[in-house]
Amino acid sequence: MKDFLLIYRADYSTYPASKPERSPEEMQALTQKWMNWVAGIAAQEKLVDRGNRLVPSGKVLKSNGSVSDGPYTEIKESIMGYSLIKAASLEEASKLAGGCPILSYDGSVEVREINAI
Repeated sequence: MKDFLLIYRADYSTYPASKPERSPEEMQALTQKWMNWVAGIAAQEKLVDRGNRLVPSGKVLKSNGSVSDGPYTEIKESIMGYSLIKAASLEEASKLAGGCPILSYDGSVEVREINAI
C-alpha cells in the first residue's frame, strides 16, 4: 500500500461552508456528508489521517524574501483542506476520492502519491 494526499479545492465565495447565511441544518447536512464519506474510507482500513479544514487566510513566502497575504482572491480554487489515505495505486486512490462531497459543489480533489524516500 502507498500513501496518498487528497487536497480539497473550492471557491471560498461559493462553497456552502463558507457562507454565513447557511442554516445550522444545512451545515449539519454538509458535515454529515463529509463524515459519511470519510467513514466509508475508514471502514475499508484505508484512512491514514482524516486531515483538517484550512482557514481562508494565510501568507505566501517567496525565495526573494517577500511575504504576501494569500491565498489570492483572483485564484478561483483555494485549498480548503486535506486528508491522507492509503491505496494500492493512483487509480484506486482516485476512485476513493471520487466520492468526496466537495465534488458536488464545483470543487476538486487533487490526488498525489507521497514519496516516502
